[in-house]
Amino acid sequence: MASSFLCLSLLFISLSTADGFMNYRTTRCDFNSSELKDIQYIDSYYYNMMEVVRFDSDVGKFVGYTDFGVHNAAEWNKDKGYLAAMNAQKGTYCHNNIGVDYQVALTKSAKPYVRLHSTTPPSSHHPAMLVCSVYDFYPKYIKVSWLRDGQEVSSDVTSTEEMEDGDWYYQTHSHLEYTPRSGEKISCKVEHASLEKPLTTDWDPSSDSSMPESERNKLAIGASGLILGLILSLAGFIYYRRKARGRILVPTN
Repeated sequence: MASSFLCLSLLFISLSTADGFMNYRTTRCDFNSSELKDIQYIDSYYYNMMEVVRFDSDVGKFVGYTDFGVHNAAEWNKDKGYLAAMNAQKGTYCHNNIGVDYQVALTKSAKPYVRLHSTTPPSSHHPAMLVCSVYDFYPKYIKVSWLRDGQEVSSDVTSTEEMEDGDWYYQTHSHLEYTPRSGEKISCKVEHASLEKPLTTDWDPSSDSSMPESERNKLAIGASGLILGLILSLAGFIYYRRKARGRILVPTN
């Protein structure tokens, strides 16, 4: 499983109110695998919708975001025993929950479905645009990239955020604006936790249903003309061969 693109969180929230102001605390574990080195433990304190102070295991101490939070962070960071206990939460709290309670959720992934089509760019210095639409995947986090003749393209690429479908699945769309080159190969590459290897979809202009009807008609007429020309050429060749067999060559002095 391509776990490097799997990023999930366990979240715990506690609330209290005083004099009409809300105080709450969130504790979460961010991780992209069940290994301890890939887990981040974050414990945040909020007052009236604003984060005041947090403990971050990647930093190893408390960090304040307001005057009150900076003061509290400085006091808590002096207590080495407390800091050691907070740093240990990554293993005792996060690792345990990830390994036991959430293992089923991690394995219930859904593979993405990819549709690649062309469209006209709204306003661009490029005359063409491709859209790589990725549907019905779970979990949320995914990587979509573009390849031109096997080389990854980063310029003139825009992508949407992962959007919920309302049925536990997600979708996302990536756009590539480009100037066509003769004989080139353009592909959309998708990397996701449900895939053992990247899913690469090559663009085939002949199967692009989004092409305007007038353009499809031109292609159909051109193809029909080519086929008719080949048929006529073949018929003429056969007629010539038959006439050649029926001739009697008479020697002349």
